Amino acid sequence: MTRQPPGAALTTGALARRLGVSPTTLRSWDRRYGLGPAVRTDGRHRRWTPEDVAVLERMCRLTSTGVPPAEAARAARAGTGARVSRPPSRAAGPLPLGDVRQECRGLARAAVRLDAPAVEARLSEAVERYGVAVAWQEVMVPALHAVGRKWASSGDRYVEVEHLLSWHVSTVLRRRSRPPLPMDATARGPVLLACVPDEQHTLALEAVNAELGQLRVPARMFGAAVPAEALTAAVRRLGPAAVVLWSQARSTASPALARHIAATEWGPKGARGRPLVLLGGPGWAGRSLPGVSRPTGLREALDTLAGLHERS
Repeated sequence: MTRQPPGAALTTGALARRLGVSPTTLRSWDRRYGLGPAVRTDGRHRRWTPEDVAVLERMCRLTSTGVPPAEAARAARAGTGARVSRPPSRAAGPLPLGDVRQECRGLARAAVRLDAPAVEARLSEAVERYGVAVAWQEVMVPALHAVGRKWASSGDRYVEVEHLLSWHVSTVLRRRSRPPLPMDATARGPVLLACVPDEQHTLALEAVNAELGQLRVPARMFGAAVPAEALTAAVRRLGPAAVVLWSQARSTASPALARHIAATEWGPKGARGRPLVLLGGPGWAGRSLPGVSRPTGLREALDTLAGLHERS
């Protein structure tokens, strides 16, 4: 084995974190394209030198712009001056992220490559390291917004990137959720989480649901496009402490529905209750409704909802 000074080589796991790919991807590139390390330990463990890292950084840059992996590998080994044929027009390029956490950049690179194991790993690592609220706001949301902007400006391109990323965000959030808590008859009712009618975007509510489970606040998740009549019936049956109404687009936001839910009562005469209604999502921007709360972000919403149950 070629001897290297201490600290000169990286392990596969460390390099994967640096590049924003999965260790499985690095091992696959080694087997398929010969992009292996120049140094291996006596136990055949990979150790990646700065020269190896430079090659793989070129590989990541090329694959993120849609160059086929085999062609990208030849160009990466040849150096930065190598010429490669450009992919068809549907190939996905890098996402416009701006100033974001490094974990978000790694997640975006993995999503553009449609590297599902790496996407799953980056999401799980972010949630484990920062918790749901921070991981959602500072890692998941910027990546999702960047995909959305690319999709909007590129016709039908990036649809597959958005679908894959959304699926794995949902998977990780649901895995983080605890089993629904039973309702205590002596305590306040649960938090109801629902998208307004015609609204299909549920990821933000899934983040709220996961974090409420961690806070031990009972919640009932109704998901996408809940009909107004069904939501009203659920409020009367469950007597919730709060109802969170999510609207992604202004076209789906319904002030009339929000007012109706806020005025819905349950319980016997003389002891009737009403829910606190929280409006979530950009669809509610610019709308101010008396007696209805519009938190500025996930953390404020969670603090409000947890506070209701702390006072019960």
